[in-house]
Amino acid sequence: MFFEAMALFLMLNLAAGLVRVARGPTAADRMTVAQLFGTTGVAVLLLLAEGWGRPALRDTALVLALLSGLAVVAFVRFLPGAGSDPGGEGS
Repeated sequence: MFFEAMALFLMLNLAAGLVRVARGPTAADRMTVAQLFGTTGVAVLLLLAEGWGRPALRDTALVLALLSGLAVVAFVRFLPGAGSDPGGEGS
């Protein structure tokens, strides 16, 4: 019962994150919330795996963690201006 209650609490945090997605003025704000979704989703899956005794949910949590990390790398890689050097240093 404890694991399910904690998973519900984390799901409520995700609902609060949805408000930030709607109000976030920049792409970075939205990407931060996407990271929140990924991290919280992994935590929820791990809690449910323990609470329900389903080890397959642990594997799913691992895949979600990897995809969440790749999403951040892709966001930073294709962010406009990410390759520019505004200070002129490093050359």
